[in-house]
Amino acid sequence: MLEVLKQRFLACGLELHPVKTKIVYCKDGSRKGHYEHTSFDYLGYTFRRRLCRNRKRNSVFVNFTPAVSKAALKLMRLKIRTLRVRTRTELSLGQVAKWLNPIINGWIAYYGCYTRSALYGLCRHVNMTLVRWARRKFKVLRQHKIRAILFLNKIADQYPNLFAHWRAGMIGAFA
Repeated sequence: MLEVLKQRFLACGLELHPVKTKIVYCKDGSRKGHYEHTSFDYLGYTFRRRLCRNRKRNSVFVNFTPAVSKAALKLMRLKIRTLRVRTRTELSLGQVAKWLNPIINGWIAYYGCYTRSALYGLCRHVNMTLVRWARRKFKVLRQHKIRAILFLNKIADQYPNLFAHWRAGMIGAFA
């Protein structure tokens, strides 16, 4: 099959990249075959089989759908780390929110279109970064991780619209 594609592309003056080009079997609940490649990454998404919910019948089935890729999640966590939020103790929590919200909003808007739950790990990472920021900012919390978590939980309850991921309903666990 791949040879047929190579010939077709060569006729148009195009080449297939030997490493990047592969034929993927879109395995889902109704396609039961066993093949080497059953997922692929494209534009920061990983397309693979996942559990989906049918809202009309209130049932679960397996479908071939996209969600944020592991590589994209890794880059987003790296971006949060390189911003060094935890060291910006001169900023108030509102200023930190104003600084991070455009970035988080962009990620949620792009990657949250399909399988939004795949972003929960990133939101947890942002929350833990905020815990580290609070422990550096407030001397009382410095030696008390649990108190810092409870402090931010209380703020999330009082101001659920402060951070973009809280606004999107992804407050998640701080621990």
